[in-house]
Amino acid sequence: MKIYHLSHTDLDGYSCQFVSNFYLKNIEFYNSNYGKEIDKKMSHIISKIGNDKAVILITDLNLTKTQCQSYEEQLKDKNVKLILLDHHQTGAECSQIFPWYYLDNSRSATKICYDFFSAMFGADERLEAYCNAVNAVDIWLKNDPNFELGKVCMGAIAGAKEINKVMFEKEHIEYIFYLIKNFCEFLSLNNAHIELDNRLHGIKKEFFYLKNDDTLSNLNSNYLVRHLTSNSDKFSINYRGSRGILTYNIGSASVIGNDFLVANPEFKFFIDITSKKSMSFRSNGDFDVSQMAKELCDGGGHKNASGGFFAGFIDSYNYDEIKSQVVNLINKKTGEQ
Repeated sequence: MKIYHLSHTDLDGYSCQFVSNFYLKNIEFYNSNYGKEIDKKMSHIISKIGNDKAVILITDLNLTKTQCQSYEEQLKDKNVKLILLDHHQTGAECSQIFPWYYLDNSRSATKICYDFFSAMFGADERLEAYCNAVNAVDIWLKNDPNFELGKVCMGAIAGAKEINKVMFEKEHIEYIFYLIKNFCEFLSLNNAHIELDNRLHGIKKEFFYLKNDDTLSNLNSNYLVRHLTSNSDKFSINYRGSRGILTYNIGSASVIGNDFLVANPEFKFFIDITSKKSMSFRSNGDFDVSQMAKELCDGGGHKNASGGFFAGFIDSYNYDEIKSQVVNLINKKTGEQ
């Protein structure tokens, strides 16, 4: 039986998934902020299920009554069990109406998940200790002895931007789980919060190690270049007969763009578009991205490094929708199809 676990994009949300991953197998993980993104992620999950038996687990996300009704309607002819475990008081009305909607605002969603699964499959001392740390910071128990460690964990997850979750959803959750697993190593230490804070940079570097040590920026770039290369068909675009790569909110576009182009000389340009509608253009060699930026979005700059602003860009949680907009922009400006 397949399990689809949709959760929030913060420490509490990811920790719920860490708990389910500890106890269960055959899970696909998805993450969402509130609002329309939940609908898009749920629509994607439901479309994947077909007629198979499945469980959809939603954690650390409160739904509206309309959303609950919509999901029930979409699932009425499917062999799917829906479970929601949450702690946000704004879901109180739904918890009174829908039997699959469990709400307890006295505990974090992570603590709810742990109590739910451990009751069925047995307790685990270290996992429980970690969940207590998440609980302390998520519901802000300042006098709890786990509070300061929870704060460091919360900041670390909030700052874990090295792998973009829109482009690399699976790799992103693997990275988050790796960080959480390492957080658990500090639970029994004196001044655990200070020790983790001191070690955090090295822990991140260790995830990206391949052969040799380097700066976190270079290790991260090498990791992303490998994944961009192995998925180049998905991320490639064409402009006036030249092939390039399109990324979204990749971060450090200059470093990653140059590293990718050096490793893949058959690609002539690298574009990164952000949720703020800015576009970064990079090339390595004779290809002039300043002219490209000027034509596509009235931008400009240098031959190998330019920028622009795509005013009509509509941000999306789906890479294919993002790519489609850039391809349509190129076609419109160049007259190509």
